[in-house]
Amino acid sequence: METLAQQNEQTPTISTGLDYYKPTMSQVQFLKHPNADVSFTLKNRGKNRLADHVDVDELTTRLGEFALGWQDVEVEYLATHERRDGQPLFDACFLDYLRENQLPPVDVRVDDETDDISVETTGKWPLVTFWETVVMSEINELYFEDYIARNGIDKEELFVEGNRRLTEKIELLKSRPDIKFAEFGTRRRFSREWQRHVVERLKNECPDNLIGTSNVALAQEFDLMPIGTYAHEMPMVYGALAQNEDYSPLAGHAWMMRDWEEVYGDNLSTALTDTYTDNFFFAEFTEEQAKHWAGLRHDSGDPIAFGERVIDFYHSQGIDPTEKTIVFSDGLDMETILEIADHFKDQVNIIFGWGTTLTNDLGLKPNNIVMKATEADGTGTVKLSNEPGKHTGAPENVARYQLDVEYRKQAPKKKERVAV
Repeated sequence: METLAQQNEQTPTISTGLDYYKPTMSQVQFLKHPNADVSFTLKNRGKNRLADHVDVDELTTRLGEFALGWQDVEVEYLATHERRDGQPLFDACFLDYLRENQLPPVDVRVDDETDDISVETTGKWPLVTFWETVVMSEINELYFEDYIARNGIDKEELFVEGNRRLTEKIELLKSRPDIKFAEFGTRRRFSREWQRHVVERLKNECPDNLIGTSNVALAQEFDLMPIGTYAHEMPMVYGALAQNEDYSPLAGHAWMMRDWEEVYGDNLSTALTDTYTDNFFFAEFTEEQAKHWAGLRHDSGDPIAFGERVIDFYHSQGIDPTEKTIVFSDGLDMETILEIADHFKDQVNIIFGWGTTLTNDLGLKPNNIVMKATEADGTGTVKLSNEPGKHTGAPENVARYQLDVEYRKQAPKKKERVAV
């Protein structure tokens, strides 16, 4: 089958800016909530002013290249993916949906209040979801293109420094075959070109460490396992949808996990724990789920404390932790990876989802941007961080969720707590 790189080396296709958790989430959204209208909003968490190096018209033009959505060659690639039983992972009706629909419009401007780049988009959830990683990766690409040009930085010299740093990582990894990781760097990469270079070197030089990539196009091009399940977006939107049905918004978390299990069974069964804090997750996670889900993903808070908690939790459920997996994916660097790997050696299976410091480590300061689902069918979404002060959502909605979390932490755990 023709690869995306062979088909179109110059013009980006949508999958060059997508992580694999986007089509896996989109399929659940299509099967369960095809008509939900969801809004995504860009937020710059860092101090770098994006508008200093990103032109609104240029970004609009660049995003327009992706607006047509999925090409046949990309859909054909998804059609090759199988479940553990050999059946297709993606339903034919969902793949037809991707072929037949364009992405919703995107509004790009400089916001008067923040005096910085604003990107917003609203549309049917299974389609609008794809804009998140595309917008973020393209903003980074334009930002750094302009930054190095304005500052007279030689791109080749920059790549030399990037390669030096990458070589140091690879040499360490080659001495530690026990460390297994997936490349997770699409959203905050330096550029499409650099991410591709990094993945190519990793595959060629430390294949025993690299288990796959989250980038859909690179997974196909380099014949790597595509890695990704679901992100905070899923329980956040389900919470808003539950609230619209007059249930507690936190009932949406169990509702989402039930739908995920219905669609994928024991495939893609790694649960993200921190959308409404880890305390809430472990108060809700049932014994049955603990047995059937393959593992848990850490994305905020102290990774060592989290791993210890997971091990204790599995022991309390009569489950051998060495039969489960923890995916660590929060702000990793080589030092942190080594510390986590050494601490949990032989206690639980460990995989690392390694992003920014892998695909944007060339000596320049990376941007800290996110693009979150902020509204679903007119109701605002909420994320309660493990780290105080980093909650997202309207203050009144955050307060409501916090009260519900405290109530649910104290309530007796049930095997099925799905209110919707």
